[in-house]
Amino acid sequence: MRDGSDYAIVASKGGWADHPLWYLNLQANPACEIEIGRQKLPTTARTANASERQRLWPRLVEVYGDYANYQSWTDREIPVVILSPRN
Repeated sequence: MRDGSDYAIVASKGGWADHPLWYLNLQANPACEIEIGRQKLPTTARTANASERQRLWPRLVEVYGDYANYQSWTDREIPVVILSPRN
């Protein structure tokens, strides 16, 4: 989901108890590239802080309602990842 110049993605893994491996990879190396349509954009990933997640989570659930279900299926807080463009 677009958020200003950033993008927000969800590390839900369908509500499983553990984080998806791609999320752990981004924690180890936050430099990544996303593809939007035909455009490739170099970005840096970081986990949203508590206030950012609180602001973004309702919008993300609006985009994909199953995120709320996934959160109810797990004890872990599902991370929201912010991807910021790199220059």
